[in-house]
Amino acid sequence: MKILGLILLFLGFFFILIAAIGVLRLPDFYTRLHASGKSETLGMLLSFLGLALYEGFSLTSVKLIFIVVFILLANPTGTHVISRAAYRAGLKPWMRKGE
Repeated sequence: MKILGLILLFLGFFFILIAAIGVLRLPDFYTRLHASGKSETLGMLLSFLGLALYEGFSLTSVKLIFIVVFILLANPTGTHVISRAAYRAGLKPWMRKGE
C-alpha cells in the first residue's frame, strides 16, 4: 500500500505542476482558470488519496478522505462561480485574430 500511496503522491505532484504551467502559459483568464481548476483538483485528490494510503487505515486517513470529498465538491463549484462572476463583470474571452 505504501508504494501505491507514493505513486499517487507523484501523480498528484505531476498534475499540480501541469496546473502551474497552464496558469503561466495560457493566454487569458478563462483558459487559465480551466487549467488550474481541472488539473489542480485532480492533483490534490491524488495527493490526499496517496497520503491516506501511505498512512494506512487510521483516524488520519479518514480525515484525509473527508478533505478529498470537500475538495471534490468545492473546487469545481468555486471555479464555476469565479468564471461566471468574471463574465458578468464584462471580461471577454480571448479569441484568435480574425475570428
